[in-house]
Amino acid sequence: MDRLIAPKLPRWLERMVPFRRYRVDVGGVCMHVMEQGEGVPVLMLHGNPSWGFLYRKVAAELAGQPVRCIMPDLIGLGFSDKPEGASAHTLEQHIAWMSALVEELALERAVVALQDWGGPIGLGALAAHPELRAALLVTNTVVGPPKPGFRATTFHRFARLPIVSELAFRALSFPQCAMTFAQGDKWSITGSALRGYLYPLRSRAHNVAPLALARMVPNDFSHPSIAPLERCLAYVEAFDGPSEIVWGDRDPVLGRVLPFVTSRMPRARVTRTAAGHFLQEEVPGEIAAAILRLAAAL
Repeated sequence: MDRLIAPKLPRWLERMVPFRRYRVDVGGVCMHVMEQGEGVPVLMLHGNPSWGFLYRKVAAELAGQPVRCIMPDLIGLGFSDKPEGASAHTLEQHIAWMSALVEELALERAVVALQDWGGPIGLGALAAHPELRAALLVTNTVVGPPKPGFRATTFHRFARLPIVSELAFRALSFPQCAMTFAQGDKWSITGSALRGYLYPLRSRAHNVAPLALARMVPNDFSHPSIAPLERCLAYVEAFDGPSEIVWGDRDPVLGRVLPFVTSRMPRARVTRTAAGHFLQEEVPGEIAAAILRLAAAL
């Protein structure tokens, strides 16, 4: 695999992510990837508006263990390329980009950790690669389309408001500036952690993705995300490999989704916590322990 040089980070941020870093062409755009360790591959997928930085504490818990932590940034976020047009951000396209990364990494088996949009994007990529032996770790994400009669969350309804949502997302660094309010511990994303999430999206010219990804969430059953979400659900319902769920019950965005997820993954071991949406910041030890169990099961 041809690995391109990753951009240089400021020293304060480099100290927070002391990992091997590179970029990979995934189809006309480049994806930034961080790695740590050797052993069973663990593909760690984040969502909106974070980046691989979300998994730094989990990687620290896994240091010295026989696992290879692979932490990519979704296109448009972190230090991956940032297409200027919001139309680039469809679930189908993000699945295609992640599928290309899986091919470039030549993964034959892997633990795949899923969070937020990383869930459908990762599941879609796995569905496109049935030859990959996977173990699934599901953390505060969705595994399929919404149920009939669903109502979008306040956050996602706000993202569709004209003008005001553009102002908040593009000019006021929302929602990354407010990530800690989605947490169980409201102090868990402050100080240097908050600075780490804000830094890659600090330029108004390059912060298209957070709003576009918020609008990728279906608001009705004609939405283009419905079809790929249905494929994700089919993959999960047919999945017979090792699986675990680590959940943050105090997540105001997806906390209520747990019963649906467990009903579709009845064999998965479930660990419930008092964490919020970005539970990797609050309960990295529980997530690392689940990863090690899944790696051993593979």
